[in-house]
Order: sequence, then C-alpha cells, then structure tokens
Amino acid sequence: MTATLAPPIRIGRAAVGALGMLAVATGALESVVTPTLPLLQRELDMSPSEGALLSIVLLITGALVTPVAGKLGDRYGGKRILIRLMAVVCAGGLVSALAPNLPVLLLGQVLQGAMVGALPLSFILVRKHLPAGESKVAIGVVSGLFVGGGMAGTLSAGPVAEGLSRHWMFALPTIAVIGSTALVNRLMPHDPPGRSDDAGVDWPGLLLLSGTLVTLMLVLALAPDVASQPLVLGALVLLLAAFAGGWIAVERRATSPMVDLGMLARPAVWKSCVLTFVICVGTSVAVYLVPQLFAVPSDEYGFGASATAIGFFLLPGAVAASLAGPISGIGARRYGSRAVVTAGIVLMVTALIALAAVHTEVWHLVIGKVMIALANGLCVTALVTGTATSVEQGDTGIATSLVLVTRVLGYAVGAQVSGAILTAATPSGSDVPAESAFVTGFAIAAAVTALSLLVTRTMSKGVEE
Repeated sequence: MTATLAPPIRIGRAAVGALGMLAVATGALESVVTPTLPLLQRELDMSPSEGALLSIVLLITGALVTPVAGKLGDRYGGKRILIRLMAVVCAGGLVSALAPNLPVLLLGQVLQGAMVGALPLSFILVRKHLPAGESKVAIGVVSGLFVGGGMAGTLSAGPVAEGLSRHWMFALPTIAVIGSTALVNRLMPHDPPGRSDDAGVDWPGLLLLSGTLVTLMLVLALAPDVASQPLVLGALVLLLAAFAGGWIAVERRATSPMVDLGMLARPAVWKSCVLTFVICVGTSVAVYLVPQLFAVPSDEYGFGASATAIGFFLLPGAVAASLAGPISGIGARRYGSRAVVTAGIVLMVTALIALAAVHTEVWHLVIGKVMIALANGLCVTALVTGTATSVEQGDTGIATSLVLVTRVLGYAVGAQVSGAILTAATPSGSDVPAESAFVTGFAIAAAVTALSLLVTRTMSKGVEE
C-alpha cells in the first residue's frame, strides 16, 4: 500500500511563509507572560513561587505534548496534527484572555502549552516537502521567526496590559494564531503518512510522565520549606522516584512508546538533550530573575520598572535571540556544531557571573540578558538543527521532540528553582526578597551551565554539521 503513495508536493515560499507567520504568532503568545509577570503577580496576588509556576506551566504541557505530537506527525502527517494542535492553542489563548483569576489563567496556559509541539511538526512538513539543503535553511528560518515572535510579544505585552488590560495581551496574539493557522491550512499541502502501523498513543507513558513532571515541580516548590515539612518533601521525593522508574519501565516495554528511549540512547541525540537541558536551566534563571529585579522598588535595590519598561529593557535580548538562529547556522556550517555550542556556553557563563557580581544599573541587566539570549539561541539552534539532520527523515519529529522536551524541562526547572530561591529569601511580611537571592540564583546558574562544557568535549562528528 505504501508503494502506491504519491510523492509529497514540493512547497513554495508562500507555504513556508505561512509556517513562519504561525511561528511568529505562537512565539508572541508564548512570550507575553515574561515581561508582565511582576504585574500579574500584583494583580492576582501571587507569591514568587506561584509566579514561577505560572511562567512554566505552559512549558510543562509542552513537554508532555511535544513527543506525542512529533510521533503522530511522523505517523499520520504533520499538517493534520498541526492544525488540530493549534485549535487547542487557540482555545487556551481565549481562556487566558478571559481568565478572572489565577486558576483559570493556569488552565489557559496549560492549553496554550500545546504550541510547543508546533515546531517539530513544522520541521516534519519542511523535510517532507523540500530537498535536504533547502529544508535545513527553512528549519532555521522557522525557528528564527518563532524567536522573532517572542520579541514582538515581549515588546508589546507591557503596553497592551497597561493601556488596555492583561486580558488583551493574550487576546491579540491569539487572534493572530487563529488567522495564521487558517493560512497554513489553506496553503500547505497534505503530507502523506510516514508510517502505516496502527499503534495508538502511549497513554500509560503519558500519565506517568505527567506525574513525574508535576511531582518534580512540587519538590522544587517545597524545597525552601524543607525544615518545616521534611516528611512531605521526603514523600514527594519517593513519589517522584516511583513515577520516573515506572515511566522508564513502561516506555521500555511499550509497543509504541511515547518517548523512544532507543532514540535517546544514540550519542548524537542524548548529548544534544543533556546540553539543551543544562543550557536552558541557566537561561531560565536569567529569564525569571531579570524582570523580577527590574520590578523591585527603586527605594530598595531595584529600579521600580513598569511592565512597559520591562518589555523595553528585555527587547535587546529578544533581538539578540532572533539573530542567534541564522548566526548559529552559519557558524555550524563553517566551524561545526561543537564549536558553536562551546562558544555559546562560555558566553553564557561569563554573562551570569557578571550579573551576579554587578547589577546596580539598568544597562548591566540589559547587556547581561543580551549575552544570555544570544548564547542560548546559538546553542539550542545548533543542537536542534544538528539533531534534525542526523537522523532518518521519518524520525525527525521524534528526535527533535526529545531535544525540545529537554529544552522546556530545563526552562521549567530553572524557573521553579529561581522562584523557590526568591520565596525563601523574602522576609515575613515583605514582598521584596533579599538582594542576595538574586546573586545566589545567577551564581548557581553559572556553575550549572559551566558543567555542560564537560559534555561538549565528547561531542562526535555525528553531532557536528
């Protein structure tokens, strides 16, 4: 039966452009929380730990959805799954826009997390409809536009939230997602299924991984209160170990596992995953702490910045991130992925150490965030592109999903640890954490990121391009 399938239709610039527009819209929707998090914490009366949870719940959903979306896209067709996934994202954006309180907003963010699966599905479509050389360029373009959308969301969220309301900062990018999804549906041809097996979704694996992630977030959130709740924390650690062990056991035996652990065993893939996780932990600390430091009142040690000002201060970092994709692609082609990743790690460690030592002026934070955003973009783009082109075409979605899952896990862990540090350092009756908490967070992130250099030394030519 598979021999009679017609070859995929070669797509033109309009279809790639539609994917790019969708990447811009989803990137904008994903990024609106970061610059407005201090504002949301005030309006919804959230603690730093609750703020950290709001900033990562979208990523947790993405970590669960992405491998399923990639597998289904490889099996049943990327366009078919992409359109259904974006319907969930649109629903989440509308829920977030209408949310009257934190629980409903969290629900909206959970639904929006389905957008994380859009990137590997876009990669599937590009690789199926374009020659190898052109597909590599298109993957870089789509990835860069996603970052560019994040830049637009970062800049516009503050003015929209303060000029209209926090509801509109979710509604406007959601409208853009709806329009670009309709455009992709019209311009992108259907891609033939890549596989003909009838195995369903690995629901036991999905549930066990969900339990693992939720329990991990609870452990990180309760860590500052270990002295007052040692038994609860100990029980959660044991539950975490049980969930993780059960998930690994189920995935090894599953006919169609949610995450192909055999794929993860390949050196090119697992090294990319480890590096992505560690690098994103370091990045997420800065992503969470820098806006919080901007918002600290000026009569303390901060700058008392509004949501609009915070978005403006974060804009140079977003610009650097959008440029990092093309720069990474050029560098990987000329010097190899290992050299690009190593340079990015060194740049990030330098920036984190500098932020820990000096953060008394706005420009200190702006420059530090630029360096970290550029470093993260260089590393992650090189790792994702290298992984996507190091496996068979039919495994593109699965392999890139593994890297993207570790990306969102790294962001989630780093943000939750940062929120826990600030919560632990906030005196009773005060809303302002001690300045030492920021120093500690930046220093820990620098140390963790530096450890990834041990892995880059072992990267083989299978990771390099």
